[in-house]
Amino acid sequence: MPSNSFGSLFRITTFGESHGLAIGVVIDGCPAGLPISLEEIQEELFLRQPGKNPYTSPRGEKDEAEILSGVFEGKTTGAPIALLIRNRDADSSKYEPIKDLLRPGHANYTYLQKYGIFDYRGGGRSSARETAARVAAGAIAKKLIAHFGIRTCAFVAEIGGIAMDPPDLKNLAALREKTLESPIFCPDEMAAKQMMAAIEAAKKEGDSLGGILQGAASGLPAGLGDPVYQKLEANLAYAMLSLPATKGFEIGSGFAGARMKGSEHNDTFEADSKGEIRTTSNFAGGTLGGISTGAPLFFRVAFKPTSSIEKEQKTVSTTGKPAAFKLPPGSRHDPCVAIRAVAIVESMLALVLADALLMNRLARI
Repeated sequence: MPSNSFGSLFRITTFGESHGLAIGVVIDGCPAGLPISLEEIQEELFLRQPGKNPYTSPRGEKDEAEILSGVFEGKTTGAPIALLIRNRDADSSKYEPIKDLLRPGHANYTYLQKYGIFDYRGGGRSSARETAARVAAGAIAKKLIAHFGIRTCAFVAEIGGIAMDPPDLKNLAALREKTLESPIFCPDEMAAKQMMAAIEAAKKEGDSLGGILQGAASGLPAGLGDPVYQKLEANLAYAMLSLPATKGFEIGSGFAGARMKGSEHNDTFEADSKGEIRTTSNFAGGTLGGISTGAPLFFRVAFKPTSSIEKEQKTVSTTGKPAAFKLPPGSRHDPCVAIRAVAIVESMLALVLADALLMNRLARI
């Protein structure tokens, strides 16, 4: 199975399955001398961790990371960094009764068609459990880009058609603080209450909801991103759409920009009192020609409703025999996968920017 790596210079390779012994990640290309602690990695993993409230999966994983290599006396050495997270609360017994059924909305069918074998225990490699390894790597990427003055934030912007008002992206530190105060990572308190009520209603019906996350970054220098196939927004789209359950990506005004006129959408330029050039608006979302402009970067990612629901659904067996699909009692799933995806989106954003920063050092003398 190829394609388990991401990035060019700051490159990660993840491994492991949902119900295997462990998951993990190897980070290659991280510069030496970057201060990093296990506590900083754990802090990021805690944001993704399940079982903290009724709006996420009750699976009780602590997501305790182990640093196996690449860090010495609290600093990176330049060697590959290996991080391991052991699976301690996997219960494969719940999957035994349904192992021969094609789960609606899941990858059983496509994996079987491609490989002829599928690890049905929690979805194996196709499970969102793999993303914990990305968050662990993202903690190191965040530390690297913070060294260059770059801040990131991701938050829930919409769940089940309930959307928050457009946020102020000028102070990402304050926005992230408000986001982390919310049980569902939505910085708009009123909208969050409505979203939580909608999630609870869907759970009672044995159903699930989808959502839209927004990501943003500030403090970027102009010049990040490489034409033609390594455009910053292209790599962001690649990163976000590699996440489980994602179904859409847009940057800046996105699809709404297609309904605007050029005179409305163009971000005109001006020079400030110090003679520094900037754009007067930011419909482009912080990039032009695939290269960062120095304006705040912002984008949105659409997540489908959780595929694992308690309602009975029609399906077929692996041999094509019609069957009724019903989750076994005690199954543990997120009623809305978008909530725990906040930490993952922010981590993937940091990984893209860390790679772009290192690539940019090769641009000119």
